[in-house]
Amino acid sequence: MQLGTGLFTGQRRPDDDRPTSELYDEILDLTRTIEDVGLDSAWVSEHHFLEDEYLSGTLPTLGAMAAVTDEIEIGSCVALGPLYDPIHLAEDAATVDLLSGGRSTLGLAIGSNPTEFDVFGVPLEERAERLADLGSFLDGAWSEGDLGYDSEFHDVPTDVSITPKPDDGHVPTMLGGAAKPAVRRAARTADGWCAPSSLSIEGVRKRVEDIRNVREAEDIDGEFTIYVLQHGWVGDSREDAWETMRDGYLFIQRRYAEIFSGDPVDSLDEERIQELKEQAIFGTPEQVTEELEDYREALGDDIHFIFRTYHPGTDTEAMTECVTRLGEEVAPNLR
Repeated sequence: MQLGTGLFTGQRRPDDDRPTSELYDEILDLTRTIEDVGLDSAWVSEHHFLEDEYLSGTLPTLGAMAAVTDEIEIGSCVALGPLYDPIHLAEDAATVDLLSGGRSTLGLAIGSNPTEFDVFGVPLEERAERLADLGSFLDGAWSEGDLGYDSEFHDVPTDVSITPKPDDGHVPTMLGGAAKPAVRRAARTADGWCAPSSLSIEGVRKRVEDIRNVREAEDIDGEFTIYVLQHGWVGDSREDAWETMRDGYLFIQRRYAEIFSGDPVDSLDEERIQELKEQAIFGTPEQVTEELEDYREALGDDIHFIFRTYHPGTDTEAMTECVTRLGEEVAPNLR
């Protein structure tokens, strides 16, 4: 069972007056710590046009993370596929993979925020089809020779060769989403699927079973990674862990409620807060290990858990200590 962390978003809470450059320095410092303490991966996420300055430069940030590490996997969880120019994405993702020595994963999803689609001039109702088209485009762009793919949404000559090419001829892709079409799209067209934090263990198990059935029935070969995303914290006690992560965690959830709905969300009611608390994994290293073991028991050893410890506005030293304990006191118990 592999264990990574993130998701780095560079968000600024209203009470955080640090310059943006310091928020980005924090991301790189935490990325170094992730590698130093023996974790397996570090992840970023993407959104646009938000007051809290949610990270928009996904690929540049991954390039910087590649430069300060040597071994860990780095990836997007997730980039908003339909909003990208496919040539630039193919070029930039291949560049990051080359800079990292083949350690990158390109996680993609269809997106949902109406404002983002409006500003980028992309019809929201085309997002699923555009993501499928993008996957085929990337396969063609990274293969030897010319593109050889006639995109439905982008007027690109099929006889153009897009460079650079990844050393292995492919950058591993991972798709997000919980709906059956999204899960099956991942099974058929990607190298991995990420279970969102809203799913229960049983919800993840059912989708993993579906993925494996689809790939077996359709005789799809190759490695396929199951990523599981969940918020959490490692502390001295459950109470200490919750109090430390609470404000940053709930801040993220308010922002996501706005992103998904397109409407302002000033606060979360107590019922929703309790639901979110029950979803998260937090406590002592022993308690966190025990909950992660539940996932391994349900899904098997061959999963990659993304334990989301980056909660905006939380003290940097506290986040560093949490990541350190995750690497030194939790990860060894899962290997």
